[in-house]
Amino acid sequence: MVRKVLIVVVSSSLVWSCATFQPPPPSLYIGELPESLVTELSLDERILTEDAWNNLKQGRVKQAEKIIEKLGRESPFYYVGLGYASFILNRLNEAEGAFKQSLSDYPEMSAAHIGLAQVYQKTGRDKQAFIEFREVLKTDPNNIWMKQSYEDLRVRKTDQALDEAQTFFVQKDIQKSKRAYLEALFYSPQSPEAHLALARIYKGEMNFQNALIHLRAASENDPKNQDILKLYGEALFEAEDYPRSLEIYEQILERSPGDNEIKAQVDRLKNRLGIFELPSQYQAIPAAEAISKEEIAALLAIKFKDIIEEPRTKPPIIIDIATSWASKYILKITSLGILDVYSNHTFQPKKIITRAEMADILYRFINYLKGKNFAFIVQIPPEKIQISDVSPDNYYYQPILRIISYDIMDLSADRSFNPDLPISGQETIRLLNIILALIK
Repeated sequence: MVRKVLIVVVSSSLVWSCATFQPPPPSLYIGELPESLVTELSLDERILTEDAWNNLKQGRVKQAEKIIEKLGRESPFYYVGLGYASFILNRLNEAEGAFKQSLSDYPEMSAAHIGLAQVYQKTGRDKQAFIEFREVLKTDPNNIWMKQSYEDLRVRKTDQALDEAQTFFVQKDIQKSKRAYLEALFYSPQSPEAHLALARIYKGEMNFQNALIHLRAASENDPKNQDILKLYGEALFEAEDYPRSLEIYEQILERSPGDNEIKAQVDRLKNRLGIFELPSQYQAIPAAEAISKEEIAALLAIKFKDIIEEPRTKPPIIIDIATSWASKYILKITSLGILDVYSNHTFQPKKIITRAEMADILYRFINYLKGKNFAFIVQIPPEKIQISDVSPDNYYYQPILRIISYDIMDLSADRSFNPDLPISGQETIRLLNIILALIK
């Protein structure tokens, strides 16, 4: 009889024990208690909370719930604890509500974010789970379990979205393809594959603004990919953003100097933008005490590159400019008749220009600009101009008189022009800037 009683008692104990023990799901991860909130507890509250957490991790739900109820609703761990208890018992709706209430009261409760993420995963809401994982990693970036879970979900959902996008694209359902690629970017914002695919779609739709956004992102995330850079440069060119297109093509050329196709595109862009490869001699002009013929030719050609047209006639024969750094500028300016070639076909590029010769060059240039419908207004009546050191029968008298009347060059206090003095590079640039300002 005693033996039967003992068997009944033991059996009852085992039944009761089994009824209160619910092993947590194998994949369940119970987040750790935030230290910032634990330190605010009293010693007794801390002991109770840790005891409740240990019971949850061991699957003793009833014991955990009793302790949590003892802590009361005022405890920061009340709702998050109930959330894990409900999760273990597979009451997922209750778990979700408890975790959300915990986050409403304590937004920094990472354990609630972790629990909610697992509820979302178990109920097939991957996007919401991903958001919760990402939220935890903001405050706990070294959490190994979270990093792995986040990465596994990110890779799986990115690959899934990319596969769907490609399938839709093959089926010519472009709108669904775009949505799927954007979904891939939600999970992997730096995916060059998704950015590049979207860029190609938008480029095909002539939507260059969106195409350029994705091409820029793709090139930033895969900077060594020449194919992406080429597509980026091409899209910028088609969008008529020539300066940025040139910048991209120059990057490509720097990495592949032997690519003749890219080299040709760089040259085309430079020609379109009017960009010259300026030699060091040009940079030295402002410091020159006396300017030469080759230097004034270069200044005119470069400073007025947007105005001076390409010559329609064959350039004159010049026999002494083959070694001049400014030869191409000399040919252009002499072809337009702004500078002369001597009868023996020499130009004398190193010859120093006098003030009288400068007046003649500027007067010729002004007449050329007038022919292109630029207006020049006389500021000083020519009949009121008296020049003390240039007689009316001087070859340069009329050009000097006219250029003074436009108030571009002037006389000294004693009304002298000093026609035979050389003119500096800095003064020449000042005179050309005056003309440039008058025609703008």
